[in-house]
Amino acid sequence: MAKKYPIYKGLQRPLVFRGFKGKYIYWGVGSLLAGLVLGALTMSLINKWLGAIVLIGSVVGGLLYIAGKQKKGLHNKSRPQGIFIHQVNFRRINRNGRKTSF
Repeated sequence: MAKKYPIYKGLQRPLVFRGFKGKYIYWGVGSLLAGLVLGALTMSLINKWLGAIVLIGSVVGGLLYIAGKQKKGLHNKSRPQGIFIHQVNFRRINRNGRKTSF
């Protein structure tokens, strides 16, 4: 008798962890690690209390920045504004085989 296994149907959806989706999960982890490193360096070199403030500020600031970037979507969408004029550079080959340009 064959065994039945459940099939995961959400393969086309981005991974979600605590409100962060896809690549922003990794950005969040990077923000946490950078905050820990900056806080630890500040604690060891300057002051324990200033290091704690730097740690909390950098972690919270990084996560808020990433949450704001995530609202724009998973992919970078640039919408340039203005009028763009592209230079026309057509080349025509004569019957004799010489190239001429307009």
